[in-house]
Formats: sequence, C-alpha cells, structure tokens
Amino acid sequence: MTYSPDPARYDRMKYRRCGRTGLKLPAVSLGLWHNFGHDTPHQTKREICRTAFDHGITHFDLANNYGPPPGSAEEAFGEILRTDFAGYREQLVISSKAGYRMWDGPYGEWGSRKYVMQSCDASLKRLGVDHVDIFYSHRFDPDTPLEETMGALDSIVRAGKALYVGISSYNSERTKQAAAILKDLGTPCVIHQPSYNMLNRWVERDGLKDTLKDLGIGSIAFTPLAQGMLTKKYLGGIPDDSRAAQGKSLRQGMITEDAIESIRKLNAIAEERGQTLAQMAIAWVLRGEGITTALIGASKPSQVVDCAGAVGNLDFTDDELARIDAVSSEEDINLWAKSSEEV
Repeated sequence: MTYSPDPARYDRMKYRRCGRTGLKLPAVSLGLWHNFGHDTPHQTKREICRTAFDHGITHFDLANNYGPPPGSAEEAFGEILRTDFAGYREQLVISSKAGYRMWDGPYGEWGSRKYVMQSCDASLKRLGVDHVDIFYSHRFDPDTPLEETMGALDSIVRAGKALYVGISSYNSERTKQAAAILKDLGTPCVIHQPSYNMLNRWVERDGLKDTLKDLGIGSIAFTPLAQGMLTKKYLGGIPDDSRAAQGKSLRQGMITEDAIESIRKLNAIAEERGQTLAQMAIAWVLRGEGITTALIGASKPSQVVDCAGAVGNLDFTDDELARIDAVSSEEDINLWAKSSEEV
C-alpha cells in the first residue's frame, strides 16, 4: 500500500527556529543511531519513520557510521526516501556526520579534510540524495588543525552538498573557536549536537548552553532519555531486548540500585504531571527553549508516539524543577566523556 502522511501531522508538533537562521526544527527529532542496521527488519524501520512523520517529526538524523554495520542506517533511510517518502524530500530535514571510524586505515576517522569530504560524498551516495540539509563534524579531532576540519565543512556547503553545517560533542571553548573560524569563512555554524539529559548535565557545567545562546547557535540534544534509563524500562530489572542487555552504548553497571531509585522518584513526578517519564525527560531538556530540539531513538513505533507526546506539556513549575534537581543531579551519568570533548 502506498504511504500517505497524516494531513494533520504539522498540527501535532511544535517547531522552533534553529539559532539565528530561517530553519525551523521539530521540538522532537528522530535519530537513526541504533535500530536502523541489519539487525532490525526493514519493515520496522519503515513503520518507525512513517509514524515519526505522521506526528510532525520532519528531522531525521544520521551519521556515516550508524548501523550496524557502519553505513547501513543511511542505506536503509535512503530506501525509505525512495519509497515511503518519495515526493516529500522538501518537507524533510536530513542530517549526517563524519568523525568516528568508518573504514580501515589512517584516513577512516577524525577530522582531516580528506576524511570529512570523502565521507560526505559516501553518505550522499548511500542516501541517494545530492545534498543533506545539515552536515556535522561528529567530534573534535585533537590532532588536526580546527581550521582544516571547519574548512572542509565550508567546502561541503560551497559545493552544494549540504545547506547548513554543525558540530557535535565539542566543549564550550572548542565551540567558540569553531564558530569563529566558520564565521570568517562565511559558512556559519548553525547547530550543535551535545548529549544532555537530567542525569547528564555537562553542557550546563561546561557553559556550553550559555555559549550557544550567546553565539546564536541552535542545539539538538541527543540521549535525552539517557539511553532508555529515563523511561520505565529498567524499573523492574534489565529486559532482554534493552540496550543494556545487548551492550548497545549503555553498560549494565550504570543500572545501579541508587540510579533505579532516582528514576522511580522521577517517574512519580512525571505521573503527577500527567506524563510518562520519557515525556517529562524530553520536556525537561526542552524547557525554557534553551535547547532547540530533542533527538530521540526508537526501536518501535509506539516509542515515537510516546516521545512526540512530550510537546503537550513543556512547562515546569519552580517546585517541579527543584524536585527533579534534588533527585537527578547527583547521578551525573555522562556516557560520552571518554570519547569526546565533553569534559
């Protein structure tokens, strides 16, 4: 059956301007990091993407290495673009990135001009498009001059292969440096993608949130649900189909009794607000419009529906925020500190 999007989809979602640009992003975006590789049936991927678009989620976020194996998520989404989303490309924001290991040898990761530009070309080929809307430097490269990495992003835009560029997991100081270089080149940095959630607040301690506001750069927070910890999934133990059980980016050692007790208390606050814990966690990230959009992942369509429902209540009382702080800030779980500039 031919897919026809829900005509009311844009009424279901809130859209926010990305920094000082004309680009608007949905308050909830869909990331294809896990669950879009060869270990997931293609029909499931199609249903997840269809459900997202039906709920007004127009932004689909990828990277060269997403899978498994690397590249397979872009290939899968490229097929969805050719079938389910045929004729809707102009209504979508598609992003990809380069930075983590993609192929063997000395040119297969980090931030050299050779790697970044060739990776972009390969991503476009897998996706079956002539350009992406946003292309990111996925992580800061300590061994490559920042001018080289940012110069590559500038060249990608000038070649018509991306409309906008951004950076991911750069700390506040590196963000200032990158933004200054891009500004001088005439291709502004329009968005930053950091990890951020109630259990991981490095962007506040580092000053990155304030830096992005001062520079007029938009933001998309990944892992707003702390890889599933900020849902009810682990309240009764570690399910067999969970990321912790499968070793997908969440170590079982993080599911401690103290962490579970904190999550139970957060769940109680969410119930008082008439939200699921996932919805409250997303709303918390989006509070006060300090973050442009929250980037979710999903292994089934129902999770997309739940997360998209967060936009129904993005406001918090001072008392709610204080109670959340008292319960969650002590956990300080940063899944990315060892693999990025998040220090």
